[in-house]
Amino acid sequence: MSATGYIQVRAYTSNARFPLQNVAISVTATDGTALAMRLTDRNGLITPIELPVPDKWESQSPNPPEVPFTAVNLYAHRTGYEQLEMDNLQVFADTTTVQNLEMIPLSELPNEWDQTAIFNTPPQNL
Repeated sequence: MSATGYIQVRAYTSNARFPLQNVAISVTATDGTALAMRLTDRNGLITPIELPVPDKWESQSPNPPEVPFTAVNLYAHRTGYEQLEMDNLQVFADTTTVQNLEMIPLSELPNEWDQTAIFNTPPQNL
């Protein structure tokens, strides 16, 4: 792994996509190893997270011997909002993976105050 890929997060609330500040973002390897932590700014964005990924050339042929991306998990938490977990996000070389996070106020989910919404990204058919 000698290339670099990036993850950018956009956290917001409601269908109007109002930016949400101070959402705690954690990114881990799929084995649980911590890779990065960030807080969203007033625009609901984080400083992009730089990650080592396989070289771009590994994705240039059909049925590559190894997957041409790095899979990571992302967790989002803000007090008063549903927690989110995104599993197996795929980060490719020289590319920014943008993850939109719709944070739902717990007041809209009175029976699910301790629940975490989990989303799993299936592998690309490369």
